[in-house]
Amino acid sequence: MSTPREWFVNDYYAALGVADTATANEIKTGYRKLSKKFHPDANPDSSSEERFKEISAAHDVLGDEEKRRSYDQVREMGASGFGSGSGGFPGG
Repeated sequence: MSTPREWFVNDYYAALGVADTATANEIKTGYRKLSKKFHPDANPDSSSEERFKEISAAHDVLGDEEKRRSYDQVREMGASGFGSGSGGFPGG
């Protein structure tokens, strides 16, 4: 399984306004609330469409238990410095 690069830079929990310890129901509730608010049909503001896409992408990952588990692992690796800088090799 390849890990999308966006997982390293996007905080999907923040996008949905939930804690990283949120339950599946809290994630669903956060998604529904924000998707109603930022849906392009309900909010014609041009920035709403981008926000709606961000919310949808976050729910696509966090709403699927397997994807969420993988996403959390990627975030944990990123927090420990994996994938940043020279990779931790001396002289690199």
